[in-house]
Amino acid sequence: MFGRVSRRLFSASLLALLAGCSSLGLGSSSGDKEPATDVTVAPQAAAAQPVSGGQAYVAGKCPQVVIRDEASTYRTYAKGAKDDPNQLTYQASLAQATRQCTSDGTSLGINIAAQGRLVAGPQGGPGKVTLPVHVAVMDNNTALYDKTINFVAEIPPGETTTQFLFTADDIKVAGGSGGFTIVQLSFDQGPQKPVKGEKPARRKHAAIN
Repeated sequence: MFGRVSRRLFSASLLALLAGCSSLGLGSSSGDKEPATDVTVAPQAAAAQPVSGGQAYVAGKCPQVVIRDEASTYRTYAKGAKDDPNQLTYQASLAQATRQCTSDGTSLGINIAAQGRLVAGPQGGPGKVTLPVHVAVMDNNTALYDKTINFVAEIPPGETTTQFLFTADDIKVAGGSGGFTIVQLSFDQGPQKPVKGEKPARRKHAAIN
């Protein structure tokens, strides 16, 4: 569990990463599938002003980010072991996520940021760990975007745990998104496909203030 101070620091970092918005939608760790939320990411007067990459910040449908409960934790083991706590090298988990949307008139750009934690097990220690983070944008049964990103987190020397911020800012959805589009965030546990029409179980979590 994240401590109170750490949660506040990470909350501030999440908001800082997606700064420049007049309002942001905060994604839950998981939740029932809900319609995309209207999110104004810039004043209307500035909507026509191009920003980096030629995109314009506009008001529109910004899909909810859902962290899949059953794939929110990733574990690695030594010596080819599996599910043996004595051979655990690392365990990573995803907690909260938020997003920001932009549009260039023909496609919807989605930037996401998620906080997580990495812990060394009995066979692990300080160092860099590659975490396969899977991102899928689903519109009911249609995958609009599907990619596994190898994200590198690092436990500092002398420590056994660290917190990290995962970001993805190259998500493009052609033509925008439908009213029930969601962004699924999880760890890639091996060969898998996005869960079509998934309605994740609701899990309580601390809100980002």
